[in-house]
Amino acid sequence: MSIEIQGVSKAFGSFQALKDISLKVPTGELVALLGPSGCGKTTLLRIIAGLEWADAGNVYFHGEDATSSHVRERQVCSSITRCSGICPSSKTSPSVCACDRVNVRPPEHEIRARVLELLKLVQVESLADRYPPQLSGGQRQRVALARALAVEPKVLLLDEPFGALDTMVRRDLRVWLRRLHDELHVTSVFVTHDQEEAMEVSDRVVVMNQGKVEQIGTPAEVYDHPASPFVYSFVGQVNLFQGRVHRGWAHIGDAVRVHLPEHAETSNMDAVAYVRPHEFEVALQPSDADGGYLVVDVDNVTIAGALLRLDLHQPGYDDLIRVEIPRGDPARDKLKQGDRVYVRPLNQRVFVKEATRDATQA
Repeated sequence: MSIEIQGVSKAFGSFQALKDISLKVPTGELVALLGPSGCGKTTLLRIIAGLEWADAGNVYFHGEDATSSHVRERQVCSSITRCSGICPSSKTSPSVCACDRVNVRPPEHEIRARVLELLKLVQVESLADRYPPQLSGGQRQRVALARALAVEPKVLLLDEPFGALDTMVRRDLRVWLRRLHDELHVTSVFVTHDQEEAMEVSDRVVVMNQGKVEQIGTPAEVYDHPASPFVYSFVGQVNLFQGRVHRGWAHIGDAVRVHLPEHAETSNMDAVAYVRPHEFEVALQPSDADGGYLVVDVDNVTIAGALLRLDLHQPGYDDLIRVEIPRGDPARDKLKQGDRVYVRPLNQRVFVKEATRDATQA
């Protein structure tokens, strides 16, 4: 079942939580609402579920207007939150069977069979006869996940579903949720502030900030081609360099120049350049013919599996430059604090500060 949001806005007093949000979730897609706390992602999810009313705009399920429909009338959604409750007087297995009555329920014998499968998938099959007070917070959240899925809903809404779990369990459940989604193709929307979670699990990511949608795209599109400085800085690690754009060229630091032909008429405007840690060339002794290198000193070297992570700084500047390079080069693998090296951005994104659009990718 597809979901479409058209021009949705929502205010709480003087605070504008959502500002003219529009997006489409095709049938069977798994979409992440990603953004910092307070950006409006949970409010949007609650409006989709029918738990909040929009001040303006419309919500459609498979082309039918559900904007004014109560959550019980929508007959399509199962939803869970970080603290989804299960009846404290009901054992685990019956609790999963007693799934939300707002859904169109399959026959009871099908639900019971599905319960056993789901309890195994969420790794709590051995806890089927326990009561909620006998379960940990993470175990209760797994039961809530199984409970929401037991009726095979047409739409699944998840608000920080793994927030109560430790890191290893979260990683396992991400893989499980992705695998389960590929099997069932339930149209799903989940809220998260964890960019790794959004990138690993979702088909598309909706990046939100201050009540607005900054970008919608696949995880690769959002990471490789950020639409705004906010997306670039929020999704993944990044180094930021101040610079200026003048007559078609961006001047970053003392040595780096980026050609911006579309800004041939721009005169002396402030700009920022973003470079991912893995988008640098590191040289120990660049030749005189080589240009565009920044002279930097090594502050710290960390081995991270197959990667060497370098914390660098330019003499006279306080900001750290974080660089990641593959291990395997004998000379670079011996780098230590105090060594001088030369780095050159291989791929940078330049934004003119006064403009809202991207200036270039070089």
